[in-house]
Amino acid sequence: MGRRGLSANAARPPIDRRATRSGYVLPRVSTGLSRLLAYAIFLLGWQALSTFVFPPFILPSPVLVAQEMVSIVESGQFLTHFLATIGRLFVGFAIAFVLGAAIGIAMGRSAYWREFFSDYIMLTLTTPGLVFALICAMFFGLSPLGPVVAIILTAMPHVTINVYEGVRAIPRDLLDMAHVYEVSRPARVRNVLVPAIAPYLFTAARYGFAIAWKITALTELFGSASGVGFQIRTEFLLFSMRGVLAWALFLVIFAIVMERFVLMRMERRFFRWRRQAFA
Repeated sequence: MGRRGLSANAARPPIDRRATRSGYVLPRVSTGLSRLLAYAIFLLGWQALSTFVFPPFILPSPVLVAQEMVSIVESGQFLTHFLATIGRLFVGFAIAFVLGAAIGIAMGRSAYWREFFSDYIMLTLTTPGLVFALICAMFFGLSPLGPVVAIILTAMPHVTINVYEGVRAIPRDLLDMAHVYEVSRPARVRNVLVPAIAPYLFTAARYGFAIAWKITALTELFGSASGVGFQIRTEFLLFSMRGVLAWALFLVIFAIVMERFVLMRMERRFFRWRRQAFA
């Protein structure tokens, strides 16, 4: 009887998890195709609004904006101003990431440092980035230090919170075992601490980079003589919606490229052992 039940169960076809209650089986759609479909819907909606709702000088069509982007690249302005923005972004974000990670580890390991930095972290997390952008623009003027300091002030607390939560999530038994076996502090950091908080570090990098990218352009908008934000302000003063959208799309495209082709690939490469271990 038991064998018959086993054979009957083995003969049953596998349940299709894609089947709905109505019996309809959802088709398999690749993530790449769904992403392209989302972009197509966005562009079609943009085109419809620019054709039937708004005049071209208020909302130019995607074709006109694309032509403006090409002319900006051909004029040489893109390389000059975009490199200025990228330089400030990476300098500020590198400092914010290192300081945020160090403070997060200190807060997770020590109650003293947790109390010391907790109010500052909460203050910077709840303060809008626009406030830091305005303060840095007024304090540093047109100096390149303004965007860098604004990036540090806004991105660092997000990195700190993620790393702090990662340190708190480390199993206490693992730390006690390393202490019992008298593992040296450098070995503990290399073999216990860093692997445990690595997922939180990558999360902090992705969210911190997104915030740093936005605050860079915002600070340049108010106080800079170069950069993508400066060009957006210039096009705004000329009431050129084509120019504003063209420079804004440069920001969006770079953010998508960094997210999809740099940060996500680095994360997958770093954690490829997980797929092998749980396959």
